[in-house]
Amino acid sequence: MKVAIFRLSIRALNRDRRSGELRVLLLALVISVAAVASVGFFTDRVGIVMERQASELIAADLRIDSSSPLEDTLSDSAISHGLRTARSLHFRSVVFAQGKTQLVELKAVDGGYPLRGQLRVSDEPYGAERATTGGPEPGTVWAEPRLLNALGLTVGDEVAVGVRQFRLDSVLAYEPDRGGEFFNIAPRLLMNLADIPSTNLVRPGSRVRYRLLVAGEDSDVGRFRDETRAQLQPNQEFQSAREGRPELRAALDRAKRFLGLAALVSVILAGVAIALSAQRFAKRHWDSVAVMRCFGATQATVTQLFVLEMLLLGTIAGGIGVAAGFFAQEILARILGELVSGVLPWPSAAPAVPALATGLVALAGFGLPPIMRLREVPPARVLRRDVGPVRPMTATAYAGAAIMLVALVAWQAADALLAAWVVGGAIVTLAVLAMAAAALVAILGRLRGRVGIAWRFGLANIARRGPGTIIQVVALGLGVMVLLTLTLVRSQLLADWEASLPADAPNHFLINIGESDVPALDAFLEKNGARSAGLYPMIRGRLVEIDGEPVDPDAYDNPRAQRLAGREFNLSWAAGLQSDNRIVAGSWWPEEGAGPNASPPISPQISIETEIAETLGVELGDQLRFRIADRNVTAPVTSLRTVEWDSFHPNFFVIFPPGALDGLPATWITSFHLGSERSNVLAELNRRFPGVTIIDVDALMSKVREIIDRVVLAVEYVFLFTVLAGLMVLYAAIEASRDERVMEGAVLRTLGARKQTVIRSLVAELAALGLVAGTVAAVAASLLGFGLAEFLFGFGYEFDLRILLVGAFVGVVGVTLAGLVAMRGLLDQPPARVLREEV
Repeated sequence: MKVAIFRLSIRALNRDRRSGELRVLLLALVISVAAVASVGFFTDRVGIVMERQASELIAADLRIDSSSPLEDTLSDSAISHGLRTARSLHFRSVVFAQGKTQLVELKAVDGGYPLRGQLRVSDEPYGAERATTGGPEPGTVWAEPRLLNALGLTVGDEVAVGVRQFRLDSVLAYEPDRGGEFFNIAPRLLMNLADIPSTNLVRPGSRVRYRLLVAGEDSDVGRFRDETRAQLQPNQEFQSAREGRPELRAALDRAKRFLGLAALVSVILAGVAIALSAQRFAKRHWDSVAVMRCFGATQATVTQLFVLEMLLLGTIAGGIGVAAGFFAQEILARILGELVSGVLPWPSAAPAVPALATGLVALAGFGLPPIMRLREVPPARVLRRDVGPVRPMTATAYAGAAIMLVALVAWQAADALLAAWVVGGAIVTLAVLAMAAAALVAILGRLRGRVGIAWRFGLANIARRGPGTIIQVVALGLGVMVLLTLTLVRSQLLADWEASLPADAPNHFLINIGESDVPALDAFLEKNGARSAGLYPMIRGRLVEIDGEPVDPDAYDNPRAQRLAGREFNLSWAAGLQSDNRIVAGSWWPEEGAGPNASPPISPQISIETEIAETLGVELGDQLRFRIADRNVTAPVTSLRTVEWDSFHPNFFVIFPPGALDGLPATWITSFHLGSERSNVLAELNRRFPGVTIIDVDALMSKVREIIDRVVLAVEYVFLFTVLAGLMVLYAAIEASRDERVMEGAVLRTLGARKQTVIRSLVAELAALGLVAGTVAAVAASLLGFGLAEFLFGFGYEFDLRILLVGAFVGVVGVTLAGLVAMRGLLDQPPARVLREEV
């Protein structure tokens, strides 16, 4: 029996395919799966590239950092996993030249360094740069400009490092992993690792940081990391690019949210298009099911037949959709070419799983409810065409589908906040559209008698099909909202993101500024037109207790938490909240009462950044104790802040009110923008303030900008697939009522109405539906854009009333044209033929 049902379902699928009954449903499934698959495959490839670009900031894909020499077994293991390796070591030392001494941050590298990115050198301080493929040759060193300025050196001079003399071969302009070592108290001197023994500087007990750098395929790096983790000593740790810089982490997180948004919209549209087309498919099979029931088919047989047919359809459509999605993203990859780092790596097979699951779950949740009702079609329908399923279709039939769809959205998003905003926006939009449609039906019921004949027929059709009209407006409105969100709102979101890192954003940091130098340095920057982001104090301190419990790195499972618990924090104090910080819990201390001379002074308290608080398990009200020099400072957490790290302003994880850290040794920090053509200002600053350390973050900013630009480009193309899904919803919504409109047109023409009158009545109906759907969709798109910008992506959003006009225009013109295209040719059929087919 089961084999017979299976064969019958194959025959039914083939028959429905030839007759065109499955056209809309199949197309909806294919586009839905293809949209999700293409988004998944393409973002998978772009994500791999972005992570590799980010890896330049640690000069590798992964590195192991240690305070003791690293065992050869680690590098041997990396090589056995097919990975490339390089070694480096870092320590502070004093060099001698021209009768002077200077403390330096000495870094020695082997011939494999860097594994990601390039070193850049020049022939004079702040001169023209050129890329180089490796580090210094044995017997030579490269030095940062401020070391040359401090010692009065030029390229070609001799420098004493330990007990050996080296020739200064080039000026070090850029090293890729300098961005991960933000706070350095001395200029960099780069040398060959093979020369270290001859300097006699590294001995047992020396404070040296050893690093093993690895790079290769992501899967190989992941396996190496997993297998090596248990071998690491307490003084050894893994570091990746995302863990190195908060500015970069913020850019990558926003990138994934933008790309995730495209995938989520496709998931929601899949359900809407499938629901509409499945409902029409089921309704058109009422007659055939009634005949089957007359010949003895049971309800179970009917159910099995159509469920199997839908399962076969979903499998076929899913395969076609995945293939189409893969083909589409490959075309995109070829179009983008060198704009996406030349050759994109092949995507993994993982994106195919959620794509197939989306199609099958959406088909099961939204397609099966009307299909399951076919079992309720009575045999009496053979004699009475007005008889349908016993129970009317209700919204509760889709409750399970809605739950499954939410689960799919959460799975695709991998971000609870993003999923909540998308699902919440869809629910609110559906509710508002339903209310607007109900109001339209009520208003048009009274208005139709006051307009011409063509408009009267068109508006009467809307009022007469009350529930059907509401469903159509909801579907059309959701489709238009998505199209508006993916065009106008998306453009503004991306523009706001690009504007969040303006061309004049700070590209240099100054650290180790003595308090006595603050006024003079501030005046120097202002005089030379270097716009400062403000000067801020900074104190180093270690977190030793949280609510009386000692902080133990080994008590955390999260590697980042272990690192944070074992390192010193950069602490600061401030009276007012910075513009790129936002309080999300608790409250900031009053500015007017801040300061050591305030009466009464503000009691010690702490504002902490939300991400680090979550990582370390710190909550509002917890008492934190920091060990600063030889003093303990304890204070409660009174506020949690979000920080826009990619603003490149000085920012801190932990801030105290003024006066709370008085008497403790502090230095100051600032950032400023300086054009590349004004490098002489840096040289003068170095001469005027020799103790101040200049950090050039222009390369880091360029990397963040590159990530933003490439993600924007990727999003522009990725959204094309989601637009197709939105257009599919519009098409399915029009097709859902196509049969009724054809029948109504035939009746009107039989009663004497001219073809032009029928067309005008159809235009009136479609225009009214499009006007309501487009206007409400425009409002919903604006509100959704505001929510995404303010609460998810973290930048401002400006409402533009023109979107209302655009929404109304797109709704009227788009829905009308779609309806006329869908109905073309049908109005040319003789009315008698249409009526005979319906009798």
